[in-house]
This record gives sequence, C-alpha cells and structure tokens, in this order.
Amino acid sequence: MVVGDFAIDLDTVVIGSGPGGYVAAIRAAQMGQKVTVIENTFIGGVCLNVGCIPSKALINAGHALQEAKGGSVFGVQSKGATLDWATTQDWKQHKVVERLTGGVSMLFKKHKIDTVWGTAFLKDDHSLRVMQKDSAQTYTFKHLIIATGSHPIEIPGFKFGNRIVDSTGGLSLPEVPKEFVVIGGGYVGSELASAYANLGAHVTILEGTDSILPNFEKDMVQLVLKSFSDRGVTVITKAMAKNAEETKNGVKVTYTADGKDQTIDADYVMVTVGRRPNTADMGLDIVGVKTTDRGLIEVDQQGRTNIPTIFAIGDVVAGAALAHKASYEGKIAAEAISGKASAVDYKAMPAVCFTDPELATTGLTLKEAKDKGIDAKAAKFPFAANGRAISLAQTDGFVRLVTNADGTVIGAQVAGPGASDLISELTVAVESGLSAEDLALTIHPHPTLGEAIMDDAELALGMPVNI
Repeated sequence: MVVGDFAIDLDTVVIGSGPGGYVAAIRAAQMGQKVTVIENTFIGGVCLNVGCIPSKALINAGHALQEAKGGSVFGVQSKGATLDWATTQDWKQHKVVERLTGGVSMLFKKHKIDTVWGTAFLKDDHSLRVMQKDSAQTYTFKHLIIATGSHPIEIPGFKFGNRIVDSTGGLSLPEVPKEFVVIGGGYVGSELASAYANLGAHVTILEGTDSILPNFEKDMVQLVLKSFSDRGVTVITKAMAKNAEETKNGVKVTYTADGKDQTIDADYVMVTVGRRPNTADMGLDIVGVKTTDRGLIEVDQQGRTNIPTIFAIGDVVAGAALAHKASYEGKIAAEAISGKASAVDYKAMPAVCFTDPELATTGLTLKEAKDKGIDAKAAKFPFAANGRAISLAQTDGFVRLVTNADGTVIGAQVAGPGASDLISELTVAVESGLSAEDLALTIHPHPTLGEAIMDDAELALGMPVNI
C-alpha cells in the first residue's frame, strides 16, 4: 500500500465513532473483519463528549447539591452547602468524559481497529477520500458503515455565540446562570432545565407546542411539570421564540405568546429544538445513496442502503435519535456484513428522560395499542405504595403495564425514582413476550423499587396485595 496519489485498500470502514460507530466497529472486528474508523472530531461522538454522558454528570451534580441542602426531611442537618462550579466542570470532563472516551480508545486497540482522522467524502461505492487540514488521502473499502450522527438545529434569530448556545455550549457554561432560558421542551431541553434548576438557576422554558415532552403520556408529563413548579421553573407553552440579542452582560430573548411580543433578560439562552442528520456534503448524491427530504438515509432491516456496499445507522436513519438505538443498529449492520441474517426489530425500544422525576417508556402505550386495534388494558401501581420509594421520600410516580387480551405485556411506562433502570426489566418482558403472570410470579427482593413491577403485575391480574 502506498500513501499519496494511490489509494489505500481497507476492509470495513466506519465513519464516526459515537455510540453507533464505535459499537459497530467493535462488533465488526469481533466478527473477523479488519476495521478502520474515520473520525473528524473526537472518539465517542456527541454522546460521550457533549451529550448523554456529560449531561447526566451535571444532572447528578444537581441532585447532590439538592440532597446536601434538603436532608432535613431525614433529620440530617447541613448548613452552607455550596457549589464549586469549576470543580464540577473539571470532574465532568476529566473523571467522566475522558474516562469513557479513553476506554473506547483502549477497546479500539484491543480489537486492532485503526483510526484515521479527517472528514470523509464518498467517491463511489467502493472508495472515499479523507480530507485533513493540509492533506487528503483516498481509501478503498469493501463495506462502509455511515454513523456520522447529527447536529443541533440553529433557528433564525438565534445565532450561536457566547451567550446564545446549543446543547453542547449549555453543558460547558463558564458559570451557573442566575437566569437561564431554554428554547424547546423536549428531552434535552427538559433534562438540562431540570439540571440547572437543581444547580441554582432560575429557568424559563419556551415551548412552541401546547406541552413539553410530547413523546410521553400526559400523566407522566404532569409529574415533571409539578416538579418544575416546585423548583421555580417557568414553563411557557405555545410560545414562539423570535430572536435573541446579546448584551454586555447577558442576552435579551423575545418571544410571542398569547398574541403579544414579550421579552426575558437572561444570562444565557440555550436552543434545543431538535437535531439534523450529518449527511450533507459527504458525497451521498454522487454515489447515488437514497435519502429523504430531511436528509435521512434510506436503509433496509439490516441497515443496508440502496448501494449494497454501504450501510447507515443511528441518527442518520429514520427513528428516534437515541444512543442505544444507534448501538443496536451498529451491531446489526456489522453482523450483516459478515453474512449473518441479523435484522432490526424495534418491538421494544426503551426511551428515557432524566428529569425529576425520571420518565421511561417501552413498547406500546395504551393509546398506541388501541390505535392498532389491539384489545388492551393498563394497570397503574403508584410508588406511594412502595416501601423503598417511601423510605427515599420519592413517592411521586408509578409503574404502568399495558397488556393484551391474553395478558401478554406489550408495553410499559415508569415515572418516578429509578425509572431509567426499572425500564430494562420491562423491556425484557415486552421483547420476550412475557405475561403479567410471569412478572407476578417472579420473586422480587424487598424492599426495592423493582417490587412495584411485581405489584403492578398482580394489579393487572386483578389480585393486588399492596394496594
């Protein structure tokens, strides 16, 4: 192989090293493929560096501060609890983010996965060119997996700068703002609004629709709204953000609500109104890879595009922009390249929002089941009747099972303490076709939050013990 004007021959190439790309690369290597990853920013992608992981670090820091201030309910008296923001940010970056991204780099070494730094541009169905600042190199490949992720949408009137930021900037603010405006009440906006409220900011959420968190059921969202209200978070729905103007010491946000223009003076404004797939300017049109009007790449059940040698996964294909979805699709694509009959099955795709309280859902909601013509019912067990939740002083919320006519669990929702962890058992139940009786007959340790699943299963069977 000669570097320069000649192409370097590769086997399986993965563009992007986020939770889709790095998992696809490792699984491909495990299947015996020689893998090369092309990355233009940082190992671990948005999720590990400026998304899922650092946001959860800040959420946890906010919880720690609130626990230090609010222990009196347990008879614990603490005075003068303060936040050292520089230490928080240092911990988030060096003890959390770098530990995980360093771990991915070590896994690449373990599996003999090569990394090429630069931006990839497709030439044809078997070759691409990687551009760096002062050079470029052509590579051929047998198979390609596109896992380039997505980027935040910048809306008119809100050009990103020092005080007008996207979610990436929102995770690395130089200070905890006294006044913080969040535009968009979806997953990211609600999570970071919750985190900064716990860290001491007064937060205002401007949401264009009639409700925040539209992907969750209303009784779940109401719990978050109550928590927001208790912590002084202002939620303004049906509010259209018009523009923001950076001032000497802050930013003035103008929005329209109830037919009137109104303004908010804040320290920072964060825009979280969605993301766009990173599929532009990479040569997809030249190769003839089919995309939708939104720029999403069209794929089959194995992640294969209309070009047999090219696959795509994660945020660049249809479906929810979830890290675990990308990882799942990455494994399927890698196995398909090795000739396995693997195919995606989204029967039970869990989704979690790390607000206070946490929200989680998997499978079908009752409404979705009925819309599909399924004879279904729901059973809802409150955490107020769970011993562990009572001992945690976190009794708001519930576990809900959705079952069909023969008692099979086809969906579930959890709102409350530990929802992000409890949803996994329920996802297994939906994925495996377990019945409410199966869950009811499974011995759950006492006292635990997980008992609420057993109790709810008994409720679904009409024989509740603890309610």
